[in-house]
Amino acid sequence: MSAFVDFKDVVKRYRMGEVEITALDGVSFQVEQGEFAIVVGPSGAGKSTILNILGGMDSCDEGRVVVDGVEVSAFTQRQLTTYRRNDIGFVFQFYNLVQNLTALENVELASEICPHPLEAAAVLRGVGLTKRMNNFPAQLSGGEQQRVAIARALAKNPKLLLCDEPTGALDDRTGKTILKLLQDTCRKSGMTVVVITHNHALTAMGDRVIEVRDGRVAAMKRNARPASVESLEW
Repeated sequence: MSAFVDFKDVVKRYRMGEVEITALDGVSFQVEQGEFAIVVGPSGAGKSTILNILGGMDSCDEGRVVVDGVEVSAFTQRQLTTYRRNDIGFVFQFYNLVQNLTALENVELASEICPHPLEAAAVLRGVGLTKRMNNFPAQLSGGEQQRVAIARALAKNPKLLLCDEPTGALDDRTGKTILKLLQDTCRKSGMTVVVITHNHALTAMGDRVIEVRDGRVAAMKRNARPASVESLEW
């Protein structure tokens, strides 16, 4: 049985003027359905390029990318747009909320564009924002805004949740709360979650850890017993 995510010999190059930069140089890894996977590495290692290709925001020059049995790397631009809209949830370091919409309206935006959404209010209750649904982003703390962003991603009922440095703009305590929310979501819903981070302390909480360096997979391991978020120190 094939893996839920299969990244196979993926190469990605960018041109900057006269210079060609190889961002990914034959990257291969797999993630099973329902796993909480962490892609870790220093700045410039190729982590975000992996996330962009997985999420259909970019395409590879060589290799194959298969998600849930479908070869995403063979998609046209129109197919990639549908894939991003229907199958992928995104959580970024910065929350990208619409400032003149309430928390509930921000989440409803996402649920309006995909075929099998979850109820926006129910998802907000699930991330602990029952009393904040009618607040605007400016009335919420950073951690609360990130919860809205996570709820917006989850409301799409995506096959794959991609998180790019989701705690990067938060203090340690709030960051742990957000990581626990992501880990719990993975455990309870069976959703496949991929977190991109430079913080090696987070690797203990992952089911699978993919270490990226200089555009290549430097190491990959599975944690038989992933640590609780509360036990992490950084």
